[in-house]
Amino acid sequence: MYYSITGKVIHYEEGKVVLENNGIGYELGVSANTLSAFAKKGETITAFTYLKVSEDEMSLYGFYSKEEKAMFLNLISISGVGPKIALQILSGIDLQRLAIAIVNGDVKTLAKVKGIGKKTAERIILELKEKIAQSDSSDDDGFFGLVGGETTSKDEIVNDAVLALVSLGISKTEAVKAVAVARQHDDRLENIITAALRSFDR
Repeated sequence: MYYSITGKVIHYEEGKVVLENNGIGYELGVSANTLSAFAKKGETITAFTYLKVSEDEMSLYGFYSKEEKAMFLNLISISGVGPKIALQILSGIDLQRLAIAIVNGDVKTLAKVKGIGKKTAERIILELKEKIAQSDSSDDDGFFGLVGGETTSKDEIVNDAVLALVSLGISKTEAVKAVAVARQHDDRLENIITAALRSFDR
């Protein structure tokens, strides 16, 4: 219902930012990263938003970037992971490390986040990897065999890097192009993802 809200920051505290737009104050639940980005009274900012409506609740959540919102939506699609837990995850680990942990099946890193146990971490990794893989496997362009149709270990790294970018809300086409360029300069997964993400900031 609400894609984004642009307004002036009139209040903020842990887990919450209030934006004023046309005389209306919108209270947004936010992660620590979004709070850090928005925590300056009087500034006019744009927050990407998600409205949760249920029988006994109507809550609005805000995000500093489309990528953070996309990851939030991915997280709350998992059984047992509600908005509060999703915000805890986004507050406890940055998007890049979270994406890498998911595609690499790094349960240990996720389990370190406050409020996330080993079982929840395993479920997040399993369900998000499957969801991304299923959406990509139906594509005709088949980016899993992107570089020259090879089946080398380097292509496995390419696939993991593309999956990480897609999980952050970047389109598959853009992710494939960015990773292909980044891989020409480095073969390490983390460095490829970092270089690819930087290319979108130019």
